[in-house]
Amino acid sequence: MQASLISDRQFEIIQATGKILSSAGVSGLTIKNLAKEMGFAESAIYRHFDSKEAIIIAMLDFLAENMEERLGRVLSHQKNPREALEAIFNDQFAYFAKNPHFVVAVFSDGLMEASQKINAAIFRIMQVNMKHLMPVIMEGQHQGYFTNAIPTEELMHIIMGAFRLQMFKWRVANFQFDIFERGKYLMSNILKIILA
Repeated sequence: MQASLISDRQFEIIQATGKILSSAGVSGLTIKNLAKEMGFAESAIYRHFDSKEAIIIAMLDFLAENMEERLGRVLSHQKNPREALEAIFNDQFAYFAKNPHFVVAVFSDGLMEASQKINAAIFRIMQVNMKHLMPVIMEGQHQGYFTNAIPTEELMHIIMGAFRLQMFKWRVANFQFDIFERGKYLMSNILKIILA
């Protein structure tokens, strides 16, 4: 899926950026390296993005739009809140397993902390997650699937925190384990905790 707000060439630049992020991290992402990866002059990159920050923000915005579409589609096919919760996380882990560069963009050091615009783009991704997760948890509590001993918002924070920690561990382990299998195991343990 290509985000509707970017051109085909910008999408190609984002894809090449992802390749560099996966192999060399944020420190390896320079306009010079990106131009070399794409076989372009550096000036050609600058015609589409004015900075490395702008490229990272475009990547994150693409991810937010992609998640909005994917999670909406996934949730439209689920029968009950437990299945919906599992489907959300299975879809997320499967997507990131195929696209680890987005994890690098979200969990990188240096550049991220220095940019309020990047932080805002990361927060938008979190909001997309919360938008889809909160109603599932609320409905699960209402129907008696999930515990009511923990307020809905706190339960959402616990689940999202466990997900983010798992993704961060995968990132610092240089993607050396199967995130989909580890993610399914994590979700089975979260369900043991939150099931009513």
